[in-house]
Amino acid sequence: MTSKGSRRSSFALAAALLAVLDWWSKRWFQEVLVSSGPVEVFQGLRFVLVYNSGAAFGVLASAGGWQRGLLISLAVGVMVYLAWRLWAARPDESRLNLGFAMILGGAAGNLIDRVRYGHVVDFIDLYVGNWHWPAFNVADMAITIGAGLVILDSIGLLGRNKD
Repeated sequence: MTSKGSRRSSFALAAALLAVLDWWSKRWFQEVLVSSGPVEVFQGLRFVLVYNSGAAFGVLASAGGWQRGLLISLAVGVMVYLAWRLWAARPDESRLNLGFAMILGGAAGNLIDRVRYGHVVDFIDLYVGNWHWPAFNVADMAITIGAGLVILDSIGLLGRNKD
């Protein structure tokens, strides 16, 4: 396998592993939380079961159902672009491509939920006092961290790639 081929494979594997980890964590937490209810880990972190039919932070959650097709279409479009972008990746863009792979894996994880259930399963609740961050999941963390990597690398704050 060529070096470029092995890089492509490693980014595809990273995206696939994130999607599987997201799927597994949602399945496990759903089983646990349906039977036990919310689980307080420590002050500021608990696990709760939330079904989000909207986009990030619940945007469009009360839109009446039409948003499902839109959000599925957007996810598929983003995933096709990221897969193409990773296929065309240059060796000197490893951090950027890792960010793209993380976004791709997270988008795939949430897309699976949206297609199967019509909503995304969220289960992580961060809070301070009565203020709660919107519940999220492993896919959301992958997308957020991946987007951060892409932004930081794109504006040069991570230094130059050495490969």
